[in-house]
Amino acid sequence: MTSSLLIQRLTDDDLWARVARQARCAGSGLDPDQWYPVSAETARARHEAAAAIAVCTSCPVRAQCLELSLRHWDIGQHGVWGGLIATDRVPLRRSCAATPPAGDPAPAPGPEHRQPGHRHEQGGCHASDYRQ
Repeated sequence: MTSSLLIQRLTDDDLWARVARQARCAGSGLDPDQWYPVSAETARARHEAAAAIAVCTSCPVRAQCLELSLRHWDIGQHGVWGGLIATDRVPLRRSCAATPPAGDPAPAPGPEHRQPGHRHEQGGCHASDYRQ
């Protein structure tokens, strides 16, 4: 008999609550500025955020944090989320937008991807998609 692993799809409220309860960043003792690199150059930004990224490495909700940053790009485009700086998350966000959830038809290319109701607003990006 074959068993299948069911991946629980959490709502935004559930994700925010889980991340708020379990995230290591809150108790890290880092200066808040260390979570927001200022350099535009990727390697330098990673270096500036190295201490924050190190905290994320062992965080139990790293994937959920990353998922929230991709779902809510208005805030997720800044700082370190899920152990990645913003320039590292951009390709993930594009990939997530280009790949429909299982069972959904492929979206048509174009500006409609940025419209309300697109899969980011529907919760189409999930932590299980970003295992690292």
